[in-house]
Amino acid sequence: MILCCGEALIDMLPRETIAGEAAFAPYAGGAVFNTAIALGRLGAPVGFFSGLSTDLFGVQLTETLAASQVETDLCARSDRPTTLAFVRLTNGQASYAFYDENTAGRLLAKADLPTLPDRVSTLFFGGISLVNEPAAATYEALMAREAPRRVTMLDPNIRPGFIADAAAYRARIGRMIALADILKLSDEDLHWLEGPGEILPLARGLLARGPKLVLVTEGAADARAITATEDRFCEATPVQVADTVGAGDTFNAGVLAALHEAGGLSKSAVTSLSPETLDAALALGTRAAAVTVSRPGANPPWADEL
Repeated sequence: MILCCGEALIDMLPRETIAGEAAFAPYAGGAVFNTAIALGRLGAPVGFFSGLSTDLFGVQLTETLAASQVETDLCARSDRPTTLAFVRLTNGQASYAFYDENTAGRLLAKADLPTLPDRVSTLFFGGISLVNEPAAATYEALMAREAPRRVTMLDPNIRPGFIADAAAYRARIGRMIALADILKLSDEDLHWLEGPGEILPLARGLLARGPKLVLVTEGAADARAITATEDRFCEATPVQVADTVGAGDTFNAGVLAALHEAGGLSKSAVTSLSPETLDAALALGTRAAAVTVSRPGANPPWADEL
């Protein structure tokens, strides 16, 4: 099973009432949540770990996960409120205003960490859950505890506008990169972390810190999979874009689903992924992401839609 560890929240998406008034509609979301949903819809065995509220929005999150075949028995439940993210779309690009103080997800503590069953082969981390304490330290502790014997993947999905202490955040991401077997970054994330330069040498520098595979997405251009011996790429599938909410999250799910199918999610297998396996992972990731961006909101495809 692939266990997605990170934020679950309610995206308040802009809508218009029949009277023409501006309004917001609540949709279940969050970067790591979206990856879990996409994995479940693609048919991969998947679970979710986060701090989930028992309030009405927490119930919505739980029901949405269950509807996409995502297990939630490892989640930490509390009566604290659910995080809300109000979304603004400009030419299809999303920007966010978060309401996250004293929430069930934000206050996740190390004491809430579960004992993982043996069937968990892989842990996925990322998103804004790695920005604020105490949740950020809790997820890092879980990754450090499990990385020696399970495959770990990291997508920091960097949102500079929400990072109050850049030095502390960079230090945490640096430590987690060293623990990760698989690292995924957008080209913007890569340059934010590593500065200017060509993608391949920057990615090779990150490989030297510990990861076995670095994935880099370049928006509507292409995606690359870089290992110590390979540099594979896949062109993005051209589609009419509704918005980009959940695109990278769905790409992550496609990659993980393909690696699972190929038997690549073990500590030994991930060190020697074949070109064919990398190509299949990139292909499924880009195809699935193309469906997501073609429709409003984070609505990943089911396997039969591909």
